[in-house]
Amino acid sequence: MSVATAPRLPSPDVARLDPYQFMAVIGKRVIHPGGRHSSETLFRMAEFAPDHRVLDVGCGVATSAIQIAQRFGCRVNAVDISPVMLQRAEANVRAAGVGNRVTVERADILALAYPDAEFDRVLAEAVTMFVDRLRAAAELVRVCAPGGRVLATEFFWRKPPTPEAREIFLGQVCPGMQVDTLEAWVEIYQAAGLTDVQVESGPFEMMTPRGFLSDEGLMHCMAIMGRVMSRPAYLRKMAWLMPRIQQAVPYLGFIAVCGSKPSSASR
Repeated sequence: MSVATAPRLPSPDVARLDPYQFMAVIGKRVIHPGGRHSSETLFRMAEFAPDHRVLDVGCGVATSAIQIAQRFGCRVNAVDISPVMLQRAEANVRAAGVGNRVTVERADILALAYPDAEFDRVLAEAVTMFVDRLRAAAELVRVCAPGGRVLATEFFWRKPPTPEAREIFLGQVCPGMQVDTLEAWVEIYQAAGLTDVQVESGPFEMMTPRGFLSDEGLMHCMAIMGRVMSRPAYLRKMAWLMPRIQQAVPYLGFIAVCGSKPSSASR
């Protein structure tokens, strides 16, 4: 999948970007805690069919939405709340030639503007951890059809972090993010009404050198690095971000969650 160009941000705006938005701006295509592996895990759990109506909440640059449309033939509503992400998602959907199957829209996970039971599969990759988690999970379940599946990826603490690592990651790198244990995340999705909850977990490798190369490929990694080197604002942001993320990497992992909405639920 090629990455389309988007308007150039002024340097002060680059400095204010959160890590997810910054990765999108420099052209990273896979921006999830477990990288491409976590997305592939969700795809396997979802068991997509061509007639499925799919909602991708917090779609980022639309990498997963495009893959779902291309590989499984589904129609996908790809939604995000960030203007930066939406610009790049729209450009990437056009570049991929899937505009007839992927619709990019603005939406808030806490108040999705869709009717109850609208979608057969509902995905949220690294979204609920930034907001009211119980409310967000309930909203994902609300728009899922009875018998459908809700799927999500989240950060979790693989082992208790040091106070310094916790403060750096949650206080400096991703202020407002909430990271829990695997068991706590499962309880949140079960409380939202899902049954038959399945969970898989793995390491956080998206921002490690090995994970970066695996997710993006050598040529695209070189293109991203070239883009970073092209602007002092990008270099400053990367030089600030990477050492801080590396301090949290030993403690972080991802979980992939899949649960079913009971068929007895009313529409």
